[in-house]
Amino acid sequence: MKKFVLCALLVAMVVAFGSPVMAWDAAKDGDLKRDANNMQWYLVSFGKDATTGVPYAITRKYYTNTTIKNETIELLMSKFGISPEVAGSLYFTEYGYEYTEDGKQFALTYLRHHDMLGHEIHGTVYGTDANPKEFAAIPAGSAPAKAAAFIFGKSKAATTTKATTNNTVPAKRVVRAKKK
Repeated sequence: MKKFVLCALLVAMVVAFGSPVMAWDAAKDGDLKRDANNMQWYLVSFGKDATTGVPYAITRKYYTNTTIKNETIELLMSKFGISPEVAGSLYFTEYGYEYTEDGKQFALTYLRHHDMLGHEIHGTVYGTDANPKEFAAIPAGSAPAKAAAFIFGKSKAATTTKATTNNTVPAKRVVRAKKK
């Protein structure tokens, strides 16, 4: 009975708080590869907003470069007063982009730093008086450029990949031992 209660508690915690697998797998379908700083990028969601028709994309940057991760942790602590324990749990940063209809410019709509369980450590929303949204040319080879290729159909993968923000864990492959 004690083992059952412990298992049930563990399952309840994973459902309530998520798991590292959920944070990683949600972005796995839209692999945008590593950038020049060796940071891994994924396209999580893209399309046109159903209400406004504005083209958008959501990407995630996973901290696969410890130098940049440590610089970001230091920034979170010094600029925003985040404790070392919380800032040190940094795992990925999610970026929201909005594009012009012609796909030549983009603006950052938000950025949110998350821990391994997907909990937000700190976020900034753009498009307010304090943080205005600024459109700029899309840098070639950047994550916003790669995401734009999906939105505007310039990527071969855009027709076969549908990135989503659905946080479900894929079915696990069962490996059975061979009979002797």
